[in-house]
Amino acid sequence: MASNLRIQLDRTAKLSLSEQIRMSISRAIESGLLAPGTRLPSWLDLAAQLGVARGTVQAAYERLSDAQMIETFRAGGTRVAPRPRTAGGQPEAPRLGAFMQSYQEMNAGPAIFQLGIPAFEGLPEKLFARARSSNLLKTGGLSSLLYPDPRGEVELRREIAGYLSIARNLHCYPEQVFITSGYISGLGLALRVLGLDGKKAWMEEPGFMVTRKGLELARLNIVPVPVDAEGIDVGYGIENAADAALVVVTPGQQAPLGSTLSLRRRLQLLEWAASSDAWIIEDDYLSELQLQGRPAPALASLDEGKRVIHIGSFSKTISPGLRLGFIVAPTDLANAFAEVAATLAPAPSPVVQLATARFMRDGHYVRRVRRLKRLYSGQQDALCEQLRIRDAEWVNAGLAVLLRLPDGAPDVQIVREAMTMGMAPSPLSAWFAAPSLALPGLLLGVATAPAHHVAASCRQLFKIIDRYR
Repeated sequence: MASNLRIQLDRTAKLSLSEQIRMSISRAIESGLLAPGTRLPSWLDLAAQLGVARGTVQAAYERLSDAQMIETFRAGGTRVAPRPRTAGGQPEAPRLGAFMQSYQEMNAGPAIFQLGIPAFEGLPEKLFARARSSNLLKTGGLSSLLYPDPRGEVELRREIAGYLSIARNLHCYPEQVFITSGYISGLGLALRVLGLDGKKAWMEEPGFMVTRKGLELARLNIVPVPVDAEGIDVGYGIENAADAALVVVTPGQQAPLGSTLSLRRRLQLLEWAASSDAWIIEDDYLSELQLQGRPAPALASLDEGKRVIHIGSFSKTISPGLRLGFIVAPTDLANAFAEVAATLAPAPSPVVQLATARFMRDGHYVRRVRRLKRLYSGQQDALCEQLRIRDAEWVNAGLAVLLRLPDGAPDVQIVREAMTMGMAPSPLSAWFAAPSLALPGLLLGVATAPAHHVAASCRQLFKIIDRYR
């Protein structure tokens, strides 16, 4: 019998007496005070002991029984149910693996020189607030009672198709456009549709670590393909893995080195994909935010909707907080994308989609992109001037400046020290699949480097770098 069971009731508490009894017994079982097999008092005995109605104890016992914490036997009375054996104590909270630690560091902030996010100032919150409150959001009507189109709201898909035809020379139908929760969501959707488990996939070297991890989780065998001034070395890929089923590229501005895939290599890549029945995923992560010259057309614009899956997002042009992106699927895959979207990966909230559609339709999106390009060009010039003053070695790399470091310099450690001072450059070595081939360097984000902060931030950063020379 549970002679050591002590239950204190507070009759002034908001919690019912029955719930207080249940919680007291539950805590005693979980702490080990009441071991499995221990017999509990009967409803009548415990009710008399506590001075409550029998039904109050009965209700507590019934909830404990439903939770499989106690068992009731006719002759044997009510006893504590068997519990799973543990090594002792509460289990430890799961620890983050190496990839998630790197991912969190990469997305910490906001901070000076951080990659992947737009400028701190000028986000269109007011415009989006007005769009959300408009009657275009279908609130209160019969349509709000229906399941939304898993492909995405047709208003936004039309706006994206129209925008791509002008800005990226990519002509497609709204039926080819699928709304996602950003680039990673789009990559996952594409990999589900393609179903290439066990096949080879070309991956740019260096390249985006999250893409690499996504390909690994999709059970693809990654073939690192080097990148040079013309972009991914297609000839190397054909020579070393002509039987690959997939290639993931950033042709507009290679991430992280910033080179644009040359026309010669674009045509070579498309010809190989067509002859090999391979697929190409185009990560158009910076869209038309190219600061030098006119943006190159999308790779998919040369493909006539056959082998290229185009993925874009609004993370760099509006905000990553929207969690909004899109896919343009080849015509032959549009139905497969629709089926997977309907069953495994539906589009995000219609409210955000419709607000974005209106933002685009009213011309705000195009104006914002133009403003960002002017702003970033000025910030890039200011940053490069500070690097010239210090006789540093650097190259422009899209919306970043790649600062070269001496061989052997611990760029990861330098970044971790910089983070304590409100800066978050990205270590170049972390973008390589093979540590033996990794080169040290710092990717300094231009979008998050306001001109009036650059001089002071560079002074702090170079103080850290100088300690490792």
